[in-house]
Amino acid sequence: MTDESTGSAAATPDWEKRFRAPRVGLPDWAEHAPDRSLFVSNATGTYELYAWDRATGEQRQATDRPNGTTDGVVSPDGAWIWWFGDTDGDEFGVWMRQPFEGGPDEPAAPGLEPSYPAGLALGRDGTAVVGRSTDEEGSTVHVARPGEPPVEIYRHRESAGVGDLSRDGSLIAVEHTEHGDAMHSALRVVRLDGTAVAELDDTKGGTVELGLSCWGFSPVEGDNRMLVGHQRGGRWEPMIWDPLTGEETALTLDLPGDIGADWYPDGSALLIDHSHQARSELWRYEPGSGALVRLETPAGTVSGASARPDGSVEFLWSSAALPPVVRSTTGRAVLEAPGMKAPGSVPVTDAWVEGPGGRVHALVQKPGGEGPFPTVFDIHGGPTWHDSDAFAAGPAAWIDHGFAVVRVNYRGSTGYGRAWTDALKHRVGLIELEDIAAVRDWAVSSGLADPARLVLAGGSWGGYLTLLGLGTQPEAWALGLAAVPVADYVTAYHDEMEALKAMDRTLLGGTPEEVPERFEASSPLTYVDEVRAPVYISAGVNDPRCPIRQVENYVRRLAERGAPHEVYRYDAGHGSLVVEERIKQVRKEIEFAQRHLPATG
Repeated sequence: MTDESTGSAAATPDWEKRFRAPRVGLPDWAEHAPDRSLFVSNATGTYELYAWDRATGEQRQATDRPNGTTDGVVSPDGAWIWWFGDTDGDEFGVWMRQPFEGGPDEPAAPGLEPSYPAGLALGRDGTAVVGRSTDEEGSTVHVARPGEPPVEIYRHRESAGVGDLSRDGSLIAVEHTEHGDAMHSALRVVRLDGTAVAELDDTKGGTVELGLSCWGFSPVEGDNRMLVGHQRGGRWEPMIWDPLTGEETALTLDLPGDIGADWYPDGSALLIDHSHQARSELWRYEPGSGALVRLETPAGTVSGASARPDGSVEFLWSSAALPPVVRSTTGRAVLEAPGMKAPGSVPVTDAWVEGPGGRVHALVQKPGGEGPFPTVFDIHGGPTWHDSDAFAAGPAAWIDHGFAVVRVNYRGSTGYGRAWTDALKHRVGLIELEDIAAVRDWAVSSGLADPARLVLAGGSWGGYLTLLGLGTQPEAWALGLAAVPVADYVTAYHDEMEALKAMDRTLLGGTPEEVPERFEASSPLTYVDEVRAPVYISAGVNDPRCPIRQVENYVRRLAERGAPHEVYRYDAGHGSLVVEERIKQVRKEIEFAQRHLPATG
C-alpha cells in the first residue's frame, strides 16, 4: 500500500469505515455437495452473491447488478446458483440461475411471469417449488420439473408462501393465512399435484390466534416429519409433526425467551437458536434423550447459524461493540472478508422502563463525557422485529458525532413473547409511541438525554413511527429523520405489494374503506399540520413497501404550510445495497441534525 493510499484511509472517519469495510454473510451450502457454498458480501461496494468452493478455496463473484443482489441459494447437488432478479430494487422479478462454476445466467423456471417472491424449495432431482405473489393473482405456488412447464398447485387471495420440500421430493409445506390473519400462519402439506395431505392450524378453536411456521422437513431419508415452530406456550418453540400420521411431538426446553430450531444434517439433533432480552446463543438438543448442551458463543447476537455434516456449527456473530464475523464451534474463523476491518463501537447497556403495557426494554449507547447528550431515538422497523446487541454502523455513526443512541423494543416487537408482539393491533402506531414516550421520559429524567435535543429517527416502520410521533407528540421532539416511511397510510395501502396489504388488514382490522377511522388515527398525514420539528425524509423511488406516491403526499402538505423539511429521493427500493449510497444517506441525516439542533439544551 502506498503512502498516499495509507493517508487516504487514515483520513476516512471511523463511521464511514464501518460501512465501507468488507463484510461477509453466513455461507449457505449445498445439501449433497457441502463444499459448495454461497455467501453475500459487499467487497465491491455493493452487496452481491459469491460462490465459494471450500475444497479448492476458490471464490468468485456470482452476481453483478447496479442495485445489488442478496436473495440466492445453491441447489442441493451444488450444480446451480439460484438468485432472484428484480428491477432497481423493486422486489418484483423472476428467479435466475447460473452454473456454480460460472457461466451465463438463464431463467431458472421458464414460463413463470415476474412476481414478488414467496418462498423457494429445491429438490434433489431438479424439481423447484416456487412461491409467488402479485396484486392480480394473490399468492400462488408452482411446481417446476426439469424440462417441463411450471404447474400451478395453489392459489389464494390471502398471503401464503412455500415452507419446504421433503427430502424425498413428495411433500410440499405451504404456510398460508387463508383465515385472514397475516400475523399468524397455518400449515398445509400437499403433494406435488396439489392434493392435500394434512393441515395444522392453530388459528382455529380458540379465542387467541396462534402462529405456526415450517422450520424444515427432516433431512433423513424416509423420514417425512417436519420441524414446526409454534406459539402455544406464548412464545416461539419447536415441535415435530408427522403430516402423514398426524402425530405431534412436543419439545420442552427449559430456556426463557423465544426458541428457534433447525435440523443437524444427520437428523440426530436440533440446532437451537435461543433469543432472550436482545441477545442470542446456540444450543444442541437431542429429542430422543432430551440432552441439551450449550454451544460456546460470545455474548452478543447470533444472526444466523448452520450445522455442518461433521457436526460443527458455523454462525454469524456480532455485538454492538464488535463487528460481525463468521465463526465455527471448532474455534476457527470460517470466512474472512478481505481488506480493511471495521472499527468497533461502544457496548450497549440495558434499560427497563415501566410503560403503559408493561416493562419496555431499551438498548442504550452513549459517547464519552458527561450527559445530558443530544440523543437519537433510533426506532426499528418491522414492526415484527427487534433491536438486539448486534453491530450496527448507523447508531455507531451517531455516537462518533457525540450523540447518545436509544433503541426501543416497543409493543409489537418480537423476542418478548406472543402477547407483546400482538399488542399493537387496531391502535397501530399509537401504542408503539406510548412505549417510546415512556423510555424518552426515563432518558431525560435519568440525565442521559438533553430534552431540547431529542431526535426521533427510523427506517421503514421506524420511519412511519417517526412521522407519526412528530405529529402526535409535537412538543417532545426537536428533529425527525424518517427513511422509507409510511407517511399517508391510506395511499400506502392502495399502492403497496399485496402481502403488505394483508398485514395492514390484520393490524387495523380491515381495509381503509371498512375501518376508515382506524387508518385516519394511525396515519402520519392526519397530524402533518401539527408537526413543529424540522423533518428529513429519504425515500426510494422504486419502493414497493412504502411507495413513493404516499411520501410525496405528505411532503406536499409540509411544503404548503412552509414547514422546515428536506427530502432526498434515490433510485432504489426499500433501502439500498450500495455502500456509498448508504453512507451518503447517513451523512445527509447527520448534517441535517447538525444544522437544525440547538448547540446546547
